[in-house]
Amino acid sequence: MVQSINTKVDLVMDATAHTGLTDYGKIMIGDKGFEFYNNRDARKFIQIPWEEVDYVIASVMFKGKWIPRFAIQTKRNGTYTFSSKDTKKVLRAIREYVDPNHMVQSLSFFDVIKRSFKKNINK
Repeated sequence: MVQSINTKVDLVMDATAHTGLTDYGKIMIGDKGFEFYNNRDARKFIQIPWEEVDYVIASVMFKGKWIPRFAIQTKRNGTYTFSSKDTKKVLRAIREYVDPNHMVQSLSFFDVIKRSFKKNINK
């Protein structure tokens, strides 16, 4: 069994980690960091201390009515993408430990297209 990095747990929720293949498990948010544990395989886990979190990127749709997934961008190890049953509740719990200025909204489909057109025009 994997040792948790948290001493106090604020939220535990069913979630999916999108790391190549989808892994189903539980998200645990606590005082020391963000953790994901796989339901089937105890060796598949992700532990991210709050000091290592650079940005939390939320995919917002329908003007904030629905947030299908979010990503945690770390300072050294890349970006991890997750989705959960109640993503808003998870993001509110993360906001207690991460600076709200480092919680950003991802670009929409049309923003990506607009950015690529501007880039091609400037060349």
